[in-house]
Amino acid sequence: MLVASSAILLITTLAAPLATRYLGRGAGWLLALPLALTAVLLGSSGAWEAGSEINEVVPWMPTLDVGLALRLDGLSLLFALLVLLIGAGILIYSTRYLGAKGRHGSFYLLMTAFAFAMLVLVLADDLVLFFVAWEATTLCSFFLIARSGPDAREPAIRTLLVTVAGGLSLLTAVSIMAVRTGTTRISEVLTHPFWQDEPGYAMAAMVLLAVAAFTKSAQFPFQAWLPDSMVAITPVSAYLHAAAMVKAGIYLLLRFSPVFAGNDVWTGMLVISGLITALFGAAAALRRFDLKELLAYSTISQLGLLVAMIGVGTTESLTAAVLHTVSHALFKSALFMLVGAVDHQAGTRDIRHLAGMDVRMPLTTVTLALAAASMAGIPLLLGFVSKELMFTAFLNAPGARPIVFALVGAAAIASMLTFAYSARMVLGLRTGTSGPVVREASPVLWGVPAVAAILGLVFGAMPAPLDGIIGSAASAASGEVLDPHLALWHGWNAAFAVTLVVLTAGTLLVVGRRRVEVLLAPMNLPLSGLRAVDRMRAGTIALGGQMGRLTGTRSPWVHLGIPVVSLVGIAIAGTIGIRELAPAPAPRSQPADWVLVGLIGLAVLSAIRARTRIAAVVVTGVVGFSMTLWFFVLGAADVAMTQLLVEILTVCVMVLILSRLPNRFEPASTRRRIGAGTIAVSAGLATTLGVWALTGRREISPAAEYLITEGEAVTGGSNIVNTILVEFRALDTLGELTVLGVAGLAMAALLRSRAPSEPLTAELVEETPLTDGAANSVFTRTITRVIGPGIILFSLFLLLRGHNEPGGGFISALVGGAGVALLYLSARSDESAPIRAPYMGLIGAGILIGIGTGLLGFIDGSFLAPISIEVAGTKLVSSLIFDVGVYLAVIGVIYAAFNLLGTRRPTDADHVTPVRTQP
Repeated sequence: MLVASSAILLITTLAAPLATRYLGRGAGWLLALPLALTAVLLGSSGAWEAGSEINEVVPWMPTLDVGLALRLDGLSLLFALLVLLIGAGILIYSTRYLGAKGRHGSFYLLMTAFAFAMLVLVLADDLVLFFVAWEATTLCSFFLIARSGPDAREPAIRTLLVTVAGGLSLLTAVSIMAVRTGTTRISEVLTHPFWQDEPGYAMAAMVLLAVAAFTKSAQFPFQAWLPDSMVAITPVSAYLHAAAMVKAGIYLLLRFSPVFAGNDVWTGMLVISGLITALFGAAAALRRFDLKELLAYSTISQLGLLVAMIGVGTTESLTAAVLHTVSHALFKSALFMLVGAVDHQAGTRDIRHLAGMDVRMPLTTVTLALAAASMAGIPLLLGFVSKELMFTAFLNAPGARPIVFALVGAAAIASMLTFAYSARMVLGLRTGTSGPVVREASPVLWGVPAVAAILGLVFGAMPAPLDGIIGSAASAASGEVLDPHLALWHGWNAAFAVTLVVLTAGTLLVVGRRRVEVLLAPMNLPLSGLRAVDRMRAGTIALGGQMGRLTGTRSPWVHLGIPVVSLVGIAIAGTIGIRELAPAPAPRSQPADWVLVGLIGLAVLSAIRARTRIAAVVVTGVVGFSMTLWFFVLGAADVAMTQLLVEILTVCVMVLILSRLPNRFEPASTRRRIGAGTIAVSAGLATTLGVWALTGRREISPAAEYLITEGEAVTGGSNIVNTILVEFRALDTLGELTVLGVAGLAMAALLRSRAPSEPLTAELVEETPLTDGAANSVFTRTITRVIGPGIILFSLFLLLRGHNEPGGGFISALVGGAGVALLYLSARSDESAPIRAPYMGLIGAGILIGIGTGLLGFIDGSFLAPISIEVAGTKLVSSLIFDVGVYLAVIGVIYAAFNLLGTRRPTDADHVTPVRTQP
């Protein structure tokens, strides 16, 4: 059921662009249907009863004990119904709010994705899955805000920065809980003795979870992003405030309340932050003339009261928090949609401008007054029931009486201000003035919010039908089985007395609203949350720029010096720290080893003495080819082939670069030679010391022994090197593949923005064969026509056989790259080189194939898990597809190198113009 519900919303999300293409803005009707049906499916599950739950698990990453674990209890059911039903209503509302003409595909795609992410979040019983869904809601909100126009860019970025900071806090908490408990199941984490046995880690996780919730639910000091996000269109704001992102933080706090309730630090953080937020938001709302901005600050205030209720932690306060969550979702979704209807018809949301209009919207006004009355806590409405329960919980809160009175007083003041700004909204829609006439909106624009407002009236007058779902949700939040009995009237008691005081004081504020406006107008705080976010962002960018200036240099000394100094430091630390070494292995050197060592030594000395760049490249190549021979002697055929091909291609690329550099090195000063020699000798000594101390002094490791003895049985491949790369350590290879692709993109970006200098030409005698490149390369072109296709076919042969014999994606791509180099060398000219290939597309395709193969592994339960099938007696494995991705990415980078480094500018001549001299 739970997996099916999630799948329904995922399919709805994927179908949204197609539905919008054919139905336009009317696609909202069709897309709302799956949400409503999913709500019915979950509502009929039987999770209404306190203590009952449904669990479903789909393996995801079984080796890490991470799965798509879903759980439906009373708390997750309540939030799921809010997400689905309010989401369905807003999608229907959007069918008339959006313009008849326009592209709305991205809107419906993101809104349904938002609903899908929120549903997964509230159903998740796995910490990793919960975090992924949490971040998905962040991204959905960012894109929904950002698509609202050019003025939305900065608010969207500020929203993203704050909520991503909360995501990092949540990630840290998830890591602590997963490591210390040994499980990622939320239900198991909540009951683990870790919370009592390790108070330090428990405290850290608690604070980090609270910070994550505060950023998501706009609690002090992270409240600034929520009003800033009001640049988004009304359906987005309605969903975000009533049932989506801000409710994710409330859900997180309620979900972990069974562990933290009663903890003094938890109570202090939530109550203090919640009440400050409630008072600030209410006071700020009373100063606003824009109805949508007023609602944004009212959301901050109401969320603050919810956080304070959760912080108190008693069964009464948690029940009040759950009930007020429902009440807030109903009246806030209705109010946002109704304000959107007013804006849609009048073209403004400003109370001052509406005062000059003849607003003839009776149905919208009555519905808005009904929803505002619930927000104000007027009797007969659900807001009254939830707030009276809140006052009861606060009055019965544990602790010293002065603290309890302060708690009740702060909540009462916030509620008085709530009454005042609720009336301010209703009074802003007056009729009978001589200004422009504003007619009633489409029935959809007031009908959908009317359903929510009427539900607030029905459940306010008769709240008993909510006993089951509220009791089940409160039971999950408290860890105890609760059986609340909601009622409109509980008799004359202290809570009702507080309510009367609130209503009386609120009425006085409404009567004296002109004086209140004058009193509040100059009250601007010296600090601004938006300025703080902007300064943090600017400071981070400035710090990055400073670090870039400190480390960004074209000097090889800096680039080589830093890693060499680090290597030497590691060697020194190892020398000091390692007290005892295992016995040195018996000498196993062969005469061929010493011959190759001598050859490498001579090549290194020659490179030091080289005066020209060509000579340096040649003798450095000798080092590489000698290492290739050494690998062959040792029997490492795969590594030797890779080394050989890398050396060949390196020489080809180096030639392209050297053609743009002077032939001879600049003379080096004695000081520079001494410095270079010191760095080189230090690096050599450190490396030698490490090899001597750490190589051959122990038996084969258990991991290596397993790969050698069990690798073929597990993977079906006898080439242990290839099976390690594409199966056992495929994730590492995917990371290297991505790095390679990024290097190719960086090379393309650099060389396209700053073209390389022109190749240097030499003074040539006219009669020499070098003067005519086309004629000089005729033999190479003829040979290439014969062996070129053979090289490409051979590379494909190596690709296919790599699972069992030397070969694989990387080696085969290097062979193909050698074929590309031959094609380039045989071209008539640089500009006619036959290697015009979409190298960026090849790189991207390679990376996408690698990722796609990883996703294919989920069929077997884990990312990058190898899948094998037998076709016509031949066993095919998904790692071959992964190797294809490696092949394409590597060959794409090689194409990029030759295309970007090898070709001249279009204005260059095809041939070198010789200098005419006398023979």
